[in-house]
Amino acid sequence: MLERLVLYLQYPFVRYALIVGVLIALCSSLLGVTLVLKRFSFIGDGLSHVAFGAMAIASVVNLSNEMLLVLPVTMFSAILLLRTGKNAKIKGDAAIAMISVGALAFGYLIMNVFSTSSNLSGDVCSTLFGSTSILTLTEREVWLCVALSIVVLALFLLFYNKIFAVTFDEDFSRAVGINAEAYNLLIAVIIAVIIVLAMNLVGSLLISALVIFPALSAMRLFQNFKAVTICSAALSVVCALAGMLISILAGTPVGSTIVAVDVLIFFLCCGAGAIVRRT
Repeated sequence: MLERLVLYLQYPFVRYALIVGVLIALCSSLLGVTLVLKRFSFIGDGLSHVAFGAMAIASVVNLSNEMLLVLPVTMFSAILLLRTGKNAKIKGDAAIAMISVGALAFGYLIMNVFSTSSNLSGDVCSTLFGSTSILTLTEREVWLCVALSIVVLALFLLFYNKIFAVTFDEDFSRAVGINAEAYNLLIAVIIAVIIVLAMNLVGSLLISALVIFPALSAMRLFQNFKAVTICSAALSVVCALAGMLISILAGTPVGSTIVAVDVLIFFLCCGAGAIVRRT
C-alpha cells in the first residue's frame, strides 16, 4: 500500500489535489466555529447551491474560467443573505431555504435545457458530490486556490479579535465601538470564498459537513474559543488528508470519503469528551 501511495504521489494531479484539499480544509474550519456559535450553520448549504447555479450558467455559456462568474455571484448572495436574514419578514432560516432551493433548481434546469454535454448526469454528480473535480485541477487553479487561501487566512488572523467579539455578543461589540455590521459582512464574504473553493473538494451538497463537523468535534474536547478554533483546524486538515489518501488508494469518491472520516472523528471526539468530563 505504501508503494502504491508513493507511485500515485509521482503524478502532479495527485499532488495538486492534496495541496488544495489541505488548504480548503484549513480555511473551511476557521469560520466553522463562528457559524456554529451564531446559529448560522446552514449558510454553507445556501451559498453552495448558489455556486452550483452560477457554475451551471458558466458551463452553458462556455466560460473559460468559471471562477470569474461563480465567485462574484456567491459573494453577492452572501451579502444578500445576510441583509435578508436580518429582515423581520424573512427570517434567517427561511432566507437560506429560499435561496438554496431556488438556486439549485434553477441551475439544474439550465443544465438540462441548454447543456451541450454528452454526459449531463456525470457533470451534475461531479458538481454536487465533488467526485472527480479535485483530481482534474490545473496548475493555474492550484495557484488561484493558494492565493485565495492566503487571503482568507490573513483576514481571519488580522481581524481575529473583532470576529471573536462579534461571534459572542454583537450588542456588546457595538457598545464598545466595533462595527458589527461590517464584520458580519466580512464573515459572509470569507464564507463565500471558502464555499467556492470547497466545491472542487467535496461538491456543493457536502460543503456544510466540511465547515461544521470539525468545529463540532473540537467543541466536544475544548471550551475555549481559541483552543476550539485551533483544534478544529487541525482536525479538518487531518480528516481531509486522510480522506483523500483513502480515496486515492481505495478508489472511493473523494468528497464522500472526506465527510465519512469527519463523521467518524466527530463520534470519536464525542466519546473522548464524555470520558474527560467524567474524570
